[in-house]
Amino acid sequence: MMTITLKPEQEQIIRAEIESGHFRSADEVLDRALASLKEKEHKRKGTTRRKNLAQFLMESPLAGVELSFENRMDQGHPAGL
Repeated sequence: MMTITLKPEQEQIIRAEIESGHFRSADEVLDRALASLKEKEHKRKGTTRRKNLAQFLMESPLAGVELSFENRMDQGHPAGL
């Protein structure tokens, strides 16, 4: 385990991200930041890494947006048989 002391402005950024709903915890914010740093380093070195679905969704412009999907069975289309 490692103890990290944050600067006030760093703590403020983390709190703002959690309060905005983009993340649920400080751990999630740090995980994302570290993943971004690692990805940036890979790009700098010219290596590419395939992303898994979770990484793709976390980096999506829609990350943090609450979407609701419904399957409405009553909206069918007439079929001419």
